[in-house]
Amino acid sequence: MRITVVGPGAMGCLIAGFLKLRTKEDIWLFDKSAERAKHINDNGIKIEGISGSNSVKVNATGDAKEIGSSDLVIICVKSYSTEDACKDIKELVREDTYVLTLQNGIGNVQVLNDHFGSDRVVAGITNHGATLTGEGRVRHAGRGDTVIGKSGGRALSPIRNIASILTKAGFETKVSKDIDAVIWSKVIINVGINALTAITRLNNGRIIEYEECRGLMRGAVQEAVRIVKRKRIKLAFDDPIQKVESVCKATATNVSSMLQDVLNKKRTEIDFINGAIVRQGKALGIPTPVNEVLTGLVKTIESSYDKNV
Repeated sequence: MRITVVGPGAMGCLIAGFLKLRTKEDIWLFDKSAERAKHINDNGIKIEGISGSNSVKVNATGDAKEIGSSDLVIICVKSYSTEDACKDIKELVREDTYVLTLQNGIGNVQVLNDHFGSDRVVAGITNHGATLTGEGRVRHAGRGDTVIGKSGGRALSPIRNIASILTKAGFETKVSKDIDAVIWSKVIINVGINALTAITRLNNGRIIEYEECRGLMRGAVQEAVRIVKRKRIKLAFDDPIQKVESVCKATATNVSSMLQDVLNKKRTEIDFINGAIVRQGKALGIPTPVNEVLTGLVKTIESSYDKNV
């Protein structure tokens, strides 16, 4: 099976590296930057962290025609780049190609459906933690479940095959018949953690050490939960606030992806996490003042990257 991972970020490199290292599939990494792709192609992917130290050569390119059609395309770009990525990878997708998203936030599945058709799109989440330390260099920071599925609950045999390959690569993967609930469950966690870490520049575990910060986290999560209830989505956990706090503790030393973006002065995914809650709230008539403030603060941080103090 030819598998193309789209996006050379932390998760993209981690997934492409372990797929190449631990499976016999034909693995490619697609990068919109030809220069960066050449660097990874020449030097390979280096993975350090909880899984040990590994170095693996992966075919990387910025030219989709060089790869040709793929059996599976795994989307690992930031949510704000999904639309552009869809245009860049048309050469990879044929009628029987499956396109799997393992991205953060809300809205990616709909963008992929619009470009490739819902029959070919597989939704998913992964709770592995990874930090990019350089081009093609990644630190594996934490393990967790990976869950994939089709909206509508169809557990097709190709999806089970995808899950089997990911599991073989080290990403223990389950197939869910309610993937929308799984995605929203992760969004709830990200809503409570990511923006606060980006604003305070604290590791995950420290945002619950301060009562004021803990109060903001609870407020943001409660707003998101009201939207989930209105949409009649059943979350994967009964107590959302307790769940978010337990994730903070379990990933205490982790630097969230949004904080990584802020520290590196990069665009964040705030519009697809807390910002998505604000948009959904307006559409449903549900007030979201805490998420509005968090979204506004993160966007202000982004806008002020190049300003002198």
